[in-house]
Amino acid sequence: MTTVNMLEAKTNLSRLVSAVESGAESEIIIARNGRPAVRIVPLLEGNGLRLGLAKGKFGSLQVDEALDAEIAAEFYEAVDRDCVPVVEQEDVR
Repeated sequence: MTTVNMLEAKTNLSRLVSAVESGAESEIIIARNGRPAVRIVPLLEGNGLRLGLAKGKFGSLQVDEALDAEIAAEFYEAVDRDCVPVVEQEDVR
């Protein structure tokens, strides 16, 4: 356990968080006026991530290219209808 003052914590916060994340420090205490104020600890023990948890639970994504093309055409038609033409202005400098 390491204790640092507020000024050092402000200056080196990224380094302090990295030390806790990497496991180099189990926790870091930040003190204000010599009195402990807060504690930096890792959020999770380990990484908390289980790979392959939903394997086989979902089917594959079916792509309908005709529907995609129809949606895209409707979108671009709506954009063309709703857009205001851009008028080029003379560069005044």
